[in-house]
Amino acid sequence: MMQSARTANQIGAIIRRARRSAGLSQAALGAKIGMRQATISKLERGEQATQLVTLLNALSALGLEIIIDKRGRFEAKDLEDMF
Repeated sequence: MMQSARTANQIGAIIRRARRSAGLSQAALGAKIGMRQATISKLERGEQATQLVTLLNALSALGLEIIIDKRGRFEAKDLEDMF
């Protein structure tokens, strides 16, 4: 299922849902990608200090990928209501 995200918080929410759906704790996901549980927590909260490589590794471990596309007609505030 394709999901749109335009903010760090929205990306974090998508990762959280995918992790939970996979039956993984934050610590278990962190262990899969060589990161601490606290790093996964920061990623899921959309903290700005999260490195891109952390995001990409987490997405890969969850079987997800990033697809870049031209923005649709929705505004970021409209998408936030979905989360």
